[in-house]
Amino acid sequence: MTPEIANLQQQLVKMPHDPGLHYELGRCYLAQNQLDLAQKCFSAALRLAPDHPQILMQLGNVASRQGDELRAAEAFRKSLQQDPQQADVHFNLANSLRKLGQNPEAIQHYQQALLINPADADIQNNLGNAYRETGQLDLAIKAYEQALKCNPQLLHAKVHWIHQKQHMADWQGLDDAINEVRAALKQQPNAQIPPFAFLAMPGTSDAEQLLCASSWAQQHYGSIQPLPAPSPAPDRRKIRLAYISSDFRKHPLAYLVTDVIATHNREHFEVSLYSQAKDDQSVERNAFIAAADHWIEIATLTDAQVAAHMRAADIDCLIDLTGFTQNSRSGVAAYRPARCHINWLGYPGTMGKVNNRPLFDVILVDSTVKSNSLAEQPIELSCYQPNNAQRPQADAGSRYQHGLPEHGFVFCSFNQSFKITADVFAYWMRILEQVPGSVLWLQECNRWATNNLKQAAHLAGINPARLVFAPRTSAELHIARQQHADLMLDTTPYNAHTTASDALWQGVPLLTVEGVTFPARVSASLLKRSGLQECVCSDWENLVKQAVTLANNPAALQTLKKKVKQQAQVLFDPLTFCRQLEQVYRELLP
Repeated sequence: MTPEIANLQQQLVKMPHDPGLHYELGRCYLAQNQLDLAQKCFSAALRLAPDHPQILMQLGNVASRQGDELRAAEAFRKSLQQDPQQADVHFNLANSLRKLGQNPEAIQHYQQALLINPADADIQNNLGNAYRETGQLDLAIKAYEQALKCNPQLLHAKVHWIHQKQHMADWQGLDDAINEVRAALKQQPNAQIPPFAFLAMPGTSDAEQLLCASSWAQQHYGSIQPLPAPSPAPDRRKIRLAYISSDFRKHPLAYLVTDVIATHNREHFEVSLYSQAKDDQSVERNAFIAAADHWIEIATLTDAQVAAHMRAADIDCLIDLTGFTQNSRSGVAAYRPARCHINWLGYPGTMGKVNNRPLFDVILVDSTVKSNSLAEQPIELSCYQPNNAQRPQADAGSRYQHGLPEHGFVFCSFNQSFKITADVFAYWMRILEQVPGSVLWLQECNRWATNNLKQAAHLAGINPARLVFAPRTSAELHIARQQHADLMLDTTPYNAHTTASDALWQGVPLLTVEGVTFPARVSASLLKRSGLQECVCSDWENLVKQAVTLANNPAALQTLKKKVKQQAQVLFDPLTFCRQLEQVYRELLP
């Protein structure tokens, strides 16, 4: 108990009907993250001062911290009814609405907050996030630029600016901005740099990615008090696994891990899935539910509540399949609810350290993606990426239906546009230049990327019409249409991941260069596991040469395609993968 809390409690004994004292005590508890006590104090203050806007705001803050954004939004709305000129309450309400997926209304409240306080960099930054989440990338960029004008030191706004420029394939100014972020990471211990965006920045090293992850984890989870250590695992029962993810839905994760989870030997393992995902009523979500012994919805639960549930369930291994990606619930691991905590698959890198201890005990890797800069203990599998036995199927149609030439050579790269760097694109254009009549088939991610890539092709002396953009469609049609491609070209420093195994499933060869970081080595991992080492090029000059050679040598290409079709099947064996994984789980428990 702090002296300030003790003093306020003494004053309340003398003046129990003073709302100001209850309010100040609530603020002290909130600062200590004692949320139940804070809520009790603010509720007492509100009974004594009904409809007071600041008290209502604080009740909203408590509810938001507790993970109840519906209750938070209701309190913020009531506060604004009493005083609509509160920029901070408009801001807090907008943040809650964003978490509830109500971005259009969130944007309105960010804008209201800026009318009252136009120089607030955090409001501008979060407005940019809301624009980004509604696909308005041009407005997002402008909002981040305004945030940086208000506060040039707001590093996460700069990171968001970089990442969205990458999504738009607008490479102007990126090199300098990335160098500024890398310098800040080393010089500013409290720099807020989202780790996922940092992975995709060219030039970052494994060591820097570890530092970035640790800094982020410390800022977000450093104040969490772990649960007491669990008792030793009893021998009498099944090993209890808890997979946690925001992506138990129609998402690439579904095509990787559903069969592995379903294949667990139920005589020896009991499987719980903790789902942060919204109910999209998809076949993929239903398959996850069917694969689980226990299905737990956690979107309305705090990290502490999820951890308490896991401890009560006596979970042996917690496996985080989301990591530092969207809607992360990695804070659960900071409570240490299980006997072993495992980082796997969702985030291609280390999750760093919290208070000088790894946030996760173990990371599942293989000999290719493993690095020397991992906070966790690396455990090697034959290949870190699993796959279902089958991919969704559909009629692929004809080349003509997809805007492709009937007889010209089709290079493809269906990676998201943020993975395409200026250097990579320049190599691709050199390939097109040396293979007359060929086209490059890309994913149509957003209109800005489409326009910018066409312009970049023109500047490289390539007719922009030789870029063919595949519109977004169903997963089954997207996977099926890839059979019309002749050769896939990879990206760096963020490779194709699920996209790579999609191509290999269809028998499409993939050329990659093994990079220096985890996300830059995933394609090499898949190719080596398939016995296709010849597709892992020594450098980008060699990749260009090999791509041109294959394009101009139909017999060599057919031989390679046949080899891919036969040997890549090893990637789609969830039973074998699962048994290897289960042995890892056994060995991790004392």
